[in-house]
Amino acid sequence: MGYMTKCRFTCAKPFRTLIWMALATLAIATPIASQARDTVRIRNAPPATSAPAATNTPAAANTTQARNTPPAAASTFAAENTTQPREILGSGDSIRITVFQNPDLTTETRLSPSGLVVFPLIGEVGLSGLTTTEAGNRIAEQLKRGNFIVNPQVAVSIVQVRSRQAYVLGQVLRPGNYVLEDAATRLTDILTLAGGISPTGADVVTVLTNRGGKVEKREIDVPAIFRGGDSSKNMQIENGDTIFVERAPVFYIYGEVQRAGAYRLEPNMIVMQALSLGSGLTPRASERGIGINRRMPNGKFAKLEAKLTDPIQADDIVFVRESLF
Repeated sequence: MGYMTKCRFTCAKPFRTLIWMALATLAIATPIASQARDTVRIRNAPPATSAPAATNTPAAANTTQARNTPPAAASTFAAENTTQPREILGSGDSIRITVFQNPDLTTETRLSPSGLVVFPLIGEVGLSGLTTTEAGNRIAEQLKRGNFIVNPQVAVSIVQVRSRQAYVLGQVLRPGNYVLEDAATRLTDILTLAGGISPTGADVVTVLTNRGGKVEKREIDVPAIFRGGDSSKNMQIENGDTIFVERAPVFYIYGEVQRAGAYRLEPNMIVMQALSLGSGLTPRASERGIGINRRMPNGKFAKLEAKLTDPIQADDIVFVRESLF
């Protein structure tokens, strides 16, 4: 009996060990199986919706377009946006012509009235109406055509501009023709060159313009440019424009005044102001005997009785009678 009991306990010990090992294995395998199931679920799940690709945004599209733009196209676009007015050669302009690595061919000359210049080796060449770049290319082409230089590089620069001129006539101190050396020459610039409007000149200046073969007449009130500060009235003068300053309107005084004569008519002038220019009345003058001879629309003169506050018009003749007492 003792032997059986001892055998039972001895045999049960390995069995209990196997049971504890099985339980331990199960405890370890359960988390691993759960993690494996999660991994399988992630692998089988549909892909998450991603944000739109960066290349579909306007900024990315512009970047892609800029990367795909040929360098030549980019430079052409930049050139179109930075285009400056080109200087056109004309008769009377003085120019300097230089040929690379040929200093003995450097020439400084003036375009003839027909637009020609004489250049060594090739003789006469017409440059009128061309830009400086086009003129250089034309000279280089003729040097190459004549087998004088294999690959000539010619540069043309303007020394003095005389082909663009404006004409100033009328009541200025120095009438004549003036060179437009600057492409943005204004009306007041030309009047300054002409010495300004003379004391007998009118405030309103007439400008005859020629734009594309269309002749137009414009009247500019010069003092109004400075009074109002409106620079838009100070028009740009171009080649061939004519500026005419007419004689200012005048009126005349005679009779019993200190200084009879012709005087400049100022805006809104009245009889009292007109008489003051004549140094006033003489002691024999009658204030009630003031009259005006005025030219009417039909060309005839009419005698009008005037008061000291009546307005004066151009070409009026103010006369002052002698007092009877």
